[in-house]
Amino acid sequence: MNIDGLTNGTVIDHITAGRGMRIYELLRLDKLDCTVAIIQNATSSKHGRKDIIKVDTMMDLDLDILGYVDNTATVNIIRNGSVVKKINAELPETLTNVIHCHNPRCITSVEQGINHVFRLVNKETRSYRCVYCDTEYRERSDSPY
Repeated sequence: MNIDGLTNGTVIDHITAGRGMRIYELLRLDKLDCTVAIIQNATSSKHGRKDIIKVDTMMDLDLDILGYVDNTATVNIIRNGSVVKKINAELPETLTNVIHCHNPRCITSVEQGINHVFRLVNKETRSYRCVYCDTEYRERSDSPY
């Protein structure tokens, strides 16, 4: 399958296979008024398989969300058909309003309008804890991510 290159836009590349849709949802790319292409399970010489997202416009990305979902991803800024900037995603030290505390006694579960803030406590296990109640965040078993 051949997907055309971009003249101007943003390419999120080297996404671990299967994580592209999660990035698409969390970055709210469906709200954009431009063409967005999601390529899943593309052949990769480094990773075997990967996902790619191409956005036909210049945009600001929340690199914290990208780094949280897949810190191996890269962002390529394309202008006039050439890569002018490449950004490597990194695991963020803090996450705000990306994940939510599962503790029913946490103030974020009781009070409206409080930001859900988590801090990274272990890079190897990608473990985050709520700054309010210190509950460790774990993906729910019904989550495909």
